[in-house]
Amino acid sequence: MTGWYWTRWPSREGLERDAESRPRRVLTLLGRIVLLVTVTWGTFSDGRYHGWAVAAVATGLVAVVGLSTLYLRATREQRLASSLVTAAALLGVAWLADWGQAYPLADFTWFGLAVTALVRLPPAPALAVAAAALGSYTAVSWASWLSIVSSVGGLTLLGFLLRLDIEARGTARRLLAQERAARAAEAESVALAERARIAREIHDVLAHSLSAQLVHLEAARLMLDAGTDREQIRERVVAARRMAQDGLAETRQALSALRGELTPVGDFLVELTGRERAALTVTGAARPIAAEAALAVRRTAQEAVTNVRKHAPGARCAIELRYLPGAVELEVSNTRAPRGEAPGELAASGSGYGLLGMRERAELLGGTLLAGPEDGGWRVLLRVPA
Repeated sequence: MTGWYWTRWPSREGLERDAESRPRRVLTLLGRIVLLVTVTWGTFSDGRYHGWAVAAVATGLVAVVGLSTLYLRATREQRLASSLVTAAALLGVAWLADWGQAYPLADFTWFGLAVTALVRLPPAPALAVAAAALGSYTAVSWASWLSIVSSVGGLTLLGFLLRLDIEARGTARRLLAQERAARAAEAESVALAERARIAREIHDVLAHSLSAQLVHLEAARLMLDAGTDREQIRERVVAARRMAQDGLAETRQALSALRGELTPVGDFLVELTGRERAALTVTGAARPIAAEAALAVRRTAQEAVTNVRKHAPGARCAIELRYLPGAVELEVSNTRAPRGEAPGELAASGSGYGLLGMRERAELLGGTLLAGPEDGGWRVLLRVPA
C-alpha cells in the first residue's frame, strides 16, 4: 500500500446523509436512541450515585453526547485536526467515567470511538485512535482475556465492514452521477444531431424552391427593364407563383420526411427531372431503401439540380440512379453553360452550405460524396450504404 492510502479519507459521497435510504436513516436514529437509553440505564440503574455524584455522572453523559456529535460532524466534513481533538476529549471523558465507576458509559464511549474511527478517519489516524480506545478498554477491563480478545476483534471487524459499506455506497453514488452525466451528454448529442438534421432539411427545401422562384422573378425583372411584351412577363410571374406552390408542397414533404414518411426515390426523381427538364437513367434492380439513405438521395439530387440552375443556366443536366449490392449511387452531371448564359445575381443567392450539407449527410450514413468539374461542366457523385 502506498503512503497516500494511509492518509486517504473514506468516500465523502458515502458519508453524506442523502446517500442513505430513508429506512437506513430511521434505523440509525433508533439505534442511537436505544444506545443512549441503554447507557443511561446501565449507569444509573444500580443506584450507586447520590447527590452531587448523580450530577457529575449526568454531566459526563451529556459531555459524551455533545463531543460525539462534534466528532461525527468533523469526520463527515473530513477535518482531521477537529476530529483528533474531539477524539482525544472523548478518550479523556471515558477515563474520567471509568474512574468514577460509570463503567457502561466508559466502555460504550471507547467502543463507539474505536468503531467510528475505523469507519470515518484515514487509515493511519483511524488505527491510532482505535488502538487508544480499545487499549484503554483492555487496560481497565475485569473480563477474561478471551472475552477481551473477542470484543476487540469483533469491534475491529465491525468497523472494517462498515468502512467497506461506506466505500461501496460512495462508489455507487459516483457511478450514478457519471451515468447521469453520460445520459445528459447523450441526450444533448441526440438533440444537436436532430437540430442539424432539421437545419439540413430547411436549407434543402428553401434552397430548391426559393432559387426556382428567383430564376423567374429575375427574368421578369430583366424583361421589364428591356420593355418585353407583358404576356411574357406574366408567364414568368405565373411560373414563380407555381414554384412557390411547389415549395410549399416540398415543405410539407420535408415535414413528412422528418416523421419518416417518404415517397419512393424513383417517383421523386421522375417528378424532379420532369419539372427541371433533365434526363433520368436508372440502372440495377429497383428496391426499397432505408429512410435516411432515401432522404440523402432526394436532397442531394435536389441540391445538385438547384446548383445547376443557379450556376449554369441553360446547361443540360442528367441524373443517374444506380442500385448496387449493399449501396446506392446517385450521379448528377451537367454540361457547360451555353455561351452568353451568365449566372448573374442568382448565383450569389445561396448560403454556401449546400455542398457541405450534402457531404455531411453522406458521411453521417457512412457514405461518400464527390463533387467537382468534369468536361467543362460539373459532376456530383453520392454513394451511401442501402
